[in-house]
Amino acid sequence: MKKKLITISGPTASGKTELSITLALNLNCSIISSDSRQFYKEMTIGTAVPSKYELSKVKHYCIQHKSINDNYTIKDFQIEALNIIKNELKINNNIIMVGGSGMYMDALIYGLDSFPEIIPEIRAEISSQYKDLGIKYLQNKLKNLDPEYFLKVDIHNHRRLIRALEVSLSSNKPYSSFLNNRKVNHDFKIINTAINCDRDILYERINDRVDEMLHRGLLNEVKSLVKFKNLRSMNTVGYKELFHYLENKTSFDDAVIEIKKNSRRFAKKQMTWLRNKKDIKWIKNNIEIDDFMNLINSNSLKH
Repeated sequence: MKKKLITISGPTASGKTELSITLALNLNCSIISSDSRQFYKEMTIGTAVPSKYELSKVKHYCIQHKSINDNYTIKDFQIEALNIIKNELKINNNIIMVGGSGMYMDALIYGLDSFPEIIPEIRAEISSQYKDLGIKYLQNKLKNLDPEYFLKVDIHNHRRLIRALEVSLSSNKPYSSFLNNRKVNHDFKIINTAINCDRDILYERINDRVDEMLHRGLLNEVKSLVKFKNLRSMNTVGYKELFHYLENKTSFDDAVIEIKKNSRRFAKKQMTWLRNKKDIKWIKNNIEIDDFMNLINSNSLKH
């Protein structure tokens, strides 16, 4: 019987952590996190890292194993996660990967795309345009050059916009044309699942999670990271809004409203990303573990 990597994706607050731990306990296997913010040991509350109790129940990899000061790329994660999987599957029949960072999970499953060399003059020009004209200019430019990728990308992440524009302008081809062209053959079977949660329920869960994070001390966590606010890892929902509050750019109540709004927006982006994939097998957020186990073992999940 071929050994399995079971992935659990889904929007933020959809219940991925709870489901993955329950499944791991039933399969007696380990979990790899592909959440790009849970990698960092300085970020705990705002990234919804599993509790110490949850971590004690199941062996987890790639949880708070890096510092925000480390240069940890998607390629680094791909290499590390693949080595973990190979080692774990020597002694176990299954391993689970869970997270909401689609690009990181895809890097492991499908490999990384190959992109053309960036022309230095174009890189300098786009950087200058961003500084002078702002993110709205980048958004409009990408929308015209590559409307397909514009619908997928986080348009509030200027680095993603800049990268897409650099590739598009350097190659005279849309950035999206370089995506999903790779093929990777693994010696283990991959079952990709994703949680589908009713929107009203999901939004309620998001609001409750934000309130719980604040109750647990998110503001103090953000205060401790103010000197790092310009790092890429700090451009994260829950942190950037509270940085604005601490800089007296907004009130606390308005910052909380923005966190909830941006979390909902992020969840929508995550769902758009997942719906564009053909090999995702959708499950309900309230699926019973026995049903999930039966579906995995029979591989009869419906797309």
